[in-house]
Amino acid sequence: MILGIGTDLANIERIAGTLERFGDRFRNRVFTETEQRKAEARADTPGTYAKRWAAKEACSKALGTGLRMGIAWKDMAVSNLVTGQPVMEVTGWAAERLAEMTPPGHSALIHVTLTDDHPWAQAFVVIEARPLAEGQGASAG
Repeated sequence: MILGIGTDLANIERIAGTLERFGDRFRNRVFTETEQRKAEARADTPGTYAKRWAAKEACSKALGTGLRMGIAWKDMAVSNLVTGQPVMEVTGWAAERLAEMTPPGHSALIHVTLTDDHPWAQAFVVIEARPLAEGQGASAG
């Protein structure tokens, strides 16, 4: 069952300008160390940051809150599987909200997809609740 859907479109040039203007202050406020390492290792650093920015916005929308109610940027983090597939991990208030949304007897799974076509970066997030197999405890994330 679908618990939430979110999308966001970010302008890569706007993120590049914010990176130039605020540098580490912006990076450290919004992105985890893992996200920063990934972005700084890529040829299109601003594009990588923009996709992750969009993913965080989309995730907050899928959680039904937007960026309010105590959610922090770093409560939502994008990493990649070995295959390159992006995955969203939530901690703090975002994890608490996800647990609240997840019906008893289900576990939550966050699907995320990212794309960019300069000057745009886009993300979609779908939060799915899957029934637990008998004998499993409920979990979120």
